[in-house]
Amino acid sequence: MTEQKLAVALVSGGLDSMVSAALAREAGFRLLALSVDYNQRHRVELKAAARVASALGAERHVVLPLDLSAFGGSALTADIDVPKDGVQPGIPVTYVPARNTIFLSLSLGWAEAAGARDLFIGVNALDYSGYPDCRPEFITGFERLAELATKAGVEGEPFRIQAPLQAMTKADIVREGARLELDMGLSWSCYDPAPDEKHCGLCDSCRLRSKGFEEAGVPDPTRYAARP
Repeated sequence: MTEQKLAVALVSGGLDSMVSAALAREAGFRLLALSVDYNQRHRVELKAAARVASALGAERHVVLPLDLSAFGGSALTADIDVPKDGVQPGIPVTYVPARNTIFLSLSLGWAEAAGARDLFIGVNALDYSGYPDCRPEFITGFERLAELATKAGVEGEPFRIQAPLQAMTKADIVREGARLELDMGLSWSCYDPAPDEKHCGLCDSCRLRSKGFEEAGVPDPTRYAARP
């Protein structure tokens, strides 16, 4: 019997990373789940990440502390208001400088140490908030960097950066979650949590989440403080 391969999956607690990791599991990978505690405003997502990692049967879930609020520069890591008046054009203030580059670098380090050669990340280039580190060019570029920067890459064992949601709309992602029979209510999307751990309903991420469920025709299990 062929031994299952190992993959490191970035699990933020969000819907996209949940579906991405579930697709890794469906493809036959054993999962190592990585979440980063970067002192983000929406820290309730770390609770969601633990729920998701457990539900997906991750062999290990590491929550790595890395306080990006020391740098600031984002509404998620500094005292900057999260926009609530609709999906913002351009690159919004919720962009965290170089976040996916940092997170993939951490994933790469764990993958090389653990003997994994596949990294899963739930980035999406269609229904997203304009972040430059969600684009296909970024994924391709990082894969090349991984080959140059690691002992495994130099010795001819390249890493694969798997972004299975790259060309999906948010509705497509919700449909995939339903097909995979995921409890999508375990996930968290909101940038600015309301009291009682409800989604605010008005930030970019809440609006995209709600729109995705509506367009997919799938019941939305999310508790919103205000309707998007």
